[in-house]
Amino acid sequence: MDRNETAGSTGKPGSAAEVFRVFLGLGLTSFGGPVAHIGYFREMFVVRRKWLSENAFADLVALCQFLPGPASSQVGMAIGLLRAGYTGLLAAWLAFTLPSAIVLVAFAYGAGTLAQAAGTGWISGLKAAAVAVVANAVLGMARSLAPDRERATIAVIGMIGAMLIPFAFGQVLVIAIGGLIGLVWLSAKVGPVEEDASLTIAVSQRAAILFLAIFFALLVLLPFLASVSGNGLLRLIDGFYRAGSLVFGGGHVVLPLLQAEVVETGMVGREAFLAGYGAAQAVPGPLFTFAAYLGAVMQQAPNGLTGAGIALVAIFIPSALLILGGLPFWDRLRSAPLAQRALAGVNAAVVGLLAAALYDPVFADGITSHTAMALAAASFVALAAWQVPAWAVVIAAGVAGFAVL
Repeated sequence: MDRNETAGSTGKPGSAAEVFRVFLGLGLTSFGGPVAHIGYFREMFVVRRKWLSENAFADLVALCQFLPGPASSQVGMAIGLLRAGYTGLLAAWLAFTLPSAIVLVAFAYGAGTLAQAAGTGWISGLKAAAVAVVANAVLGMARSLAPDRERATIAVIGMIGAMLIPFAFGQVLVIAIGGLIGLVWLSAKVGPVEEDASLTIAVSQRAAILFLAIFFALLVLLPFLASVSGNGLLRLIDGFYRAGSLVFGGGHVVLPLLQAEVVETGMVGREAFLAGYGAAQAVPGPLFTFAAYLGAVMQQAPNGLTGAGIALVAIFIPSALLILGGLPFWDRLRSAPLAQRALAGVNAAVVGLLAAALYDPVFADGITSHTAMALAAASFVALAAWQVPAWAVVIAAGVAGFAVL
C-alpha cells in the first residue's frame, strides 16, 4: 500500500518514523492494562493529534473487541496502518511492544532483583494515574457517542451487561446487543453520516482475503507440522501463535492458554511462569509481551534472546493478520446507512464497556487508599482541566507514588 494513500483526519499522511516516535512514548508510559491503553490512545490520537475522529476511534475499538487477540494492541496496529500504511502498522507495534518486552526479558535474566529496592509505591502511583486517564476517556467519549437519552441508555445497558457477564464473550455480546438496539431504536435519531476520512484504508479486498487466508492456514498447519516434525522451533511458534489466535479480550484472558502451552508441557517451570506473570503486571504496554519472558526462560532451545523474539512475534502475528484482513471489510460495512445506525448503538455500548472497566479492574486495582484517590483526582484535573499530556501525568504520578505511597 502506498503510504500516501492513507491519511488521518487532517487529510495528511504520516510516516512510519512519526508513528514509531508517538507510540514509543505510549509504550513507555501506558500503564494500567488494555482499558487504560484505550484511554491513552484516545487522548493521544483523537484529542491531541487528531489523527482520528471520535467515531472512527470508537469504530476501531468495537472492531478489535470482536477480533481475537489483544484489543489495545490491535487498535494501535490499526492506527499505525491508517496513518502510514504497512510500515506504520509495524512501527506502531514495535514501539508500543518493545519497552515492556525488553524489561521482561531483562527480568528473565535476573535484572528484576535490581528493581526490588524501588518498592511498589511508584506502581501504585501509575495505577492511580490510569484511573484518571480512563475516567477522562469515558467522559469524553460519552459526550460524543452517547449525547442523547437513547444512546446514554444504551451505554448504561452496556455497562450493566459487562458487569453481569465479566468475561470476554460478554464484551462481544454487549457490543452485538448495542448494535441491534441501535439498528431498531436509533433509526429515527441517527441517519447516514458523511464519510469519515480518518478511517480510510487502501488495503484492497483481495489483499484482505489473502491475509485472512494466511491467518487460517497457519492456525491449521502449524499444529500439524509441529506434531509431525517434533521440531522445537515449530512447537514454540505453534504454541504462541495459537494463544494469540484463540483468545478474546486479550490481557489476563491469555494466561490459561499460555500456561497450558508452556507449563503443562514442561517447557517452562510453574515457579518461573508465576514470577514472570508478576513482573508483567509492573510494566507498561500490552500483557502479551509476557510471551517474550516465556520464550527467554524456555527449558529447551530455542530460548534466551532468540526464544524471546520468536515467541513475541508469534503471539502478535495473528493480530496483525486479522487487522489487515478485517479492517477493509469493516470500512466497507460501516459506510452503509443501516450499518451506521447500528454502529451508533455499538459506539454507545463501547462507552458502557469502558465505564464498567473503569470500575473493575481499573478503579478497584488503582484506588487502594485515600492517598491513591487524591493522586487520581489530581491526575484527572491535570488531564481534563489543564490539558497536561497523559505521559507527563503518568510520570508525575509515578514519582509521587514513590514518594508517598
